[in-house]
Amino acid sequence: MNIDKAKKRIAKQVKKGFNGYPQISLAYFGQTSDSATKVIVSFTADENAKPQDQTFLSENDAREDETIQSTLVKIIERTDANTVIEIDGVSIIK
Repeated sequence: MNIDKAKKRIAKQVKKGFNGYPQISLAYFGQTSDSATKVIVSFTADENAKPQDQTFLSENDAREDETIQSTLVKIIERTDANTVIEIDGVSIIK
């Protein structure tokens, strides 16, 4: 899948806001705020469920990695997530 297409599909899901569960949360991490080398995807099946996390690593910016972004779209589709949350920016790894 094209990187721009994948990013637009994720953004479209995020814009929908909270629509209940299941829920996917996307958080980006990196050594600097300019480059995300790690993505943590959290899946929460229902309100009281413990989130299940999956981590993706990239040598370059994961936000611009076509494989990672396409995989995130597939995860959102396959889990049939009603809500997708994307944490703004890149959190610094210490």
